[in-house]
Amino acid sequence: MTAHSTASGTSSPNAQCAVPLRAAREASSWQRVRVRRWFMTLGILGVLTGTVMLLALRFGAHEVTWAQLWSALSLSASDDMEVVRVILWDVRFPRVIMGLFVGAALAITGAVLQALVRNPLADPYVLGISSGAALGVTIGLGMGLSTIFSGIGLQVCAFIGGGLSIVLVYGIAISQGALSVHTLLLAGVILNAFCSALMMFTTSILNPSALYRVVVWLMGNLSAPSHTALATIGVFVLATIAWLLANSHALNLLALGEDAARSMGVESDRLHRAVFIVSALLTGVVVSLCGMIGFIGMVVPHLIRIVCGADHRLLLPASALAGGMLLILSDTIARTVVAPAEIPVGVVTALIGGPFFLYLLMTRKYRFST
Repeated sequence: MTAHSTASGTSSPNAQCAVPLRAAREASSWQRVRVRRWFMTLGILGVLTGTVMLLALRFGAHEVTWAQLWSALSLSASDDMEVVRVILWDVRFPRVIMGLFVGAALAITGAVLQALVRNPLADPYVLGISSGAALGVTIGLGMGLSTIFSGIGLQVCAFIGGGLSIVLVYGIAISQGALSVHTLLLAGVILNAFCSALMMFTTSILNPSALYRVVVWLMGNLSAPSHTALATIGVFVLATIAWLLANSHALNLLALGEDAARSMGVESDRLHRAVFIVSALLTGVVVSLCGMIGFIGMVVPHLIRIVCGADHRLLLPASALAGGMLLILSDTIARTVVAPAEIPVGVVTALIGGPFFLYLLMTRKYRFST
């Protein structure tokens, strides 16, 4: 009987049970590998970010030695270190934290926009969200609206400008019934040009004092952030990361295509609207606080996707850390290259991101894959 069963290809009950058990063990082992990879990647990026933050605290117009830095960071610093403590804690440390939050905000916004349009060339700057928010702030500064709404008038103007821009661009992209990536990018480029023209017109009729504020702000800077600004951007960034991580599985499915996502139960239309609103809100806050800082949202997610893959459970937090690290490094370069003068940090990020953008276009290495 046993020989007959074996010859006929019928497996025993023990053999049948071993197959799902083996598959379960393999799935559990693969899950443990992914968890270890998640912690290892974020741990490495965390160490690198901390190192860059220390370098940013040390270097500047007034260079601080390592001994002075450790002494000022310790609780046992002597009274003769008062000047160094003021430089580090009152000037550089808030600026470094602002760079971390702003870079993280721009990077995660770029990552989710790239997932929605399935193209790594998308970011708030390229799609016109930053330009729309900048136009809103320019008009707000020109009309003296910075003091309304309990001092957050510029944030409101930036959010309105960014929201209207993304609604316009998205509406143009789906005007033919389906989301066209090329139409979306082209609409963003055209909107950038249109908003730039309106900003130039607005600045041409401003008085000299308001004009100076607008020009300095448009070039992007992280200088002298207030505690209110740090708290505002910090709350928005952390809340956005938490919300996006909660929807990371849906973003993974959406990156495969809308039809595939719908077949797996994802309400793609609702997710599109929610992500675009969150992107406009976060971009508006960043632009209102720091001005135009471009290309972080395009360069960082693309590089992280190459190194770590397209799983948004890892891509989003890794992009946040890498974006903050890159902006802190750019700001350090901006305030040390021509010290005691200072280059706007938006200029440095454009010098980094512009050639990278051209590289993607020239080599056509921008196919989105998951």
